[in-house]
Amino acid sequence: MTSPMTDAEIARTIPLDQIDVSRTELFERDALHPYFARLRRDDPVHYCADSAYGPYWSITKFNDIVAVDTNHKVFSSDESVGSFVLDDTTLNAVDGGIYLPNFLGMDPPRHDIHRMAVSPIVAPANLLRFEATIRERTKRVLDELPIGEPFNWVDRVSIELTTMMLATLLDFPFEERRRLTRWSDIVTTRPEFGLVDSWEQREQELRECAAYFQDLFIKRQKLPPQPDLVSMLAHSEAMKTLSSDEFLGLLVLLIVGGNDTTRSSMSGSAWAAHLYPGEFAKAKANRALVSSLIPELVRWQTPIAHMRRTALCDIEFQGKQIRKGDKVVMWYLSGNRDDEVIENPMDFIVDRPRARHHLSFGFGIHRCLGNRLAELQLRVLWEEMLERYTRIEVVGEPVRVPSNLIHGFIEIQVRLHV
Repeated sequence: MTSPMTDAEIARTIPLDQIDVSRTELFERDALHPYFARLRRDDPVHYCADSAYGPYWSITKFNDIVAVDTNHKVFSSDESVGSFVLDDTTLNAVDGGIYLPNFLGMDPPRHDIHRMAVSPIVAPANLLRFEATIRERTKRVLDELPIGEPFNWVDRVSIELTTMMLATLLDFPFEERRRLTRWSDIVTTRPEFGLVDSWEQREQELRECAAYFQDLFIKRQKLPPQPDLVSMLAHSEAMKTLSSDEFLGLLVLLIVGGNDTTRSSMSGSAWAAHLYPGEFAKAKANRALVSSLIPELVRWQTPIAHMRRTALCDIEFQGKQIRKGDKVVMWYLSGNRDDEVIENPMDFIVDRPRARHHLSFGFGIHRCLGNRLAELQLRVLWEEMLERYTRIEVVGEPVRVPSNLIHGFIEIQVRLHV
């Protein structure tokens, strides 16, 4: 009896026009890389005519992604022409769902106004203010972990640390902070994957999120300005004209941005430490390597797998004719594995030269607003991990997020060694 073909074998032999890298099951079982490698080699600007999300173009090479990401005059993320992600229902649920506009779905000048209203939260002075709090919490979380006994790193470390930080940024009631995790997960996962049963339930829970934050917003308006995101929005002139859906959309963006991306990289930290024990030992022996280790981790994990743009006009791009209105998907997960730009890109290398040369934070006007805060949280986590452990062992296969947008984990069972 012949064994079923592996993904690597299928990726090598399947006709190019049958490749659809948006298939969620490929992400769920971490089977994407052979398909992306085939596209980078044979068809780096690839047209998929038939997918669950309709036809779309895949941009898979590093420099091509930069070219698209920095050209918002041709490749737009504005809500008036299309979503900024491949799955329109992520932000605009079908069958009467809720629409969540935010500045990732805007072009200048509207984008700039909304982004500037929240950018002070990640100013250098605020990052300095946050570091002591982040370290104290990280130490406490790690000190409470069992040694030599398996536990879920995602829940005990990644979710706990990112949710505490997000509650601080929003000045959200600390005892209710896990509600932020729930709302973030609901936004980025389709109902059929089990988190909610229907689009209607999804909308209801997001409306509850909106009502909760609307109440916080009103309370903060009545108080003097404070250095938290809700207060910044409450006292921003530019934000006073927001509709209720615009307000919810902005909050959802901040919740997802402050939660899922850092959480995925923290989870990827355990996976990388397990897969590359020699690199972990190298960093433990030379703590100065943390400065290159963190951007390398963010590249290697690539917590946001893609972003989408919509062509505003007909354009020839790398020999392909992209038509006005076409969906154009920048696969950051593929670009970060482009061996023409990054040497040995599949490997996690803690002393990689030019480690900051990666796509995970995007380029151009939509470059990740909170990238320095994310790196700060990861740096502190790794410094404390290296201080405590000789090895981080993953027990069993990780359970991955069923999403082609969030490249992350639901469960990683870990055993710590000291």
